[in-house]
Amino acid sequence: MRRIKSMLSEPMTLYKLMILYMLKQVSFPLTNTQLSDFFLSREYATYFTLQQALSELIDAGLIRMYTVHNSSRYEISQEGEETFQFFGKKISAEITADMNIYLKENRFKMRNEVGTNADYYKSPNQDYIVRCDVNEGKSKLISLEISVPDESQAELMCSRWKEASEEIYATIMKKLMGEK
Repeated sequence: MRRIKSMLSEPMTLYKLMILYMLKQVSFPLTNTQLSDFFLSREYATYFTLQQALSELIDAGLIRMYTVHNSSRYEISQEGEETFQFFGKKISAEITADMNIYLKENRFKMRNEVGTNADYYKSPNQDYIVRCDVNEGKSKLISLEISVPDESQAELMCSRWKEASEEIYATIMKKLMGEK
């Protein structure tokens, strides 16, 4: 692991503060994969240590986790923001700079990964409902629900939503605004 000079005496506390910092710096949730990429690529923590820190933050109510299409997403809670305000200065300037560089270099990619969602579920009528969303920050730009007869069609639509969402959104906006 990377040597962390003059940090906190408890590494787990540092990892938790780093997670809170990253979630506070973005206006969208971060996925488990995105957080893991940062911590593992820079050798701050092992995968299992990171998962423990996330679990403890959830248990303490400092972050919220929800799942979208088998992807865990995390966002900071009000309690987490207050906790970070109190303890956040314990992260060194070197680590803060490292996190800022990572977020700056990856912000657009990370936002797109979590901003475009597609999932499906089986309805009481035995067909499948595909839900497709485009979010910007905490605002929902568009949400579509489409009924399809079978699961394979639902899966196909979900897999194509990321690449097609921008064009579909633009087309709908043009039609609704009366533009040609």
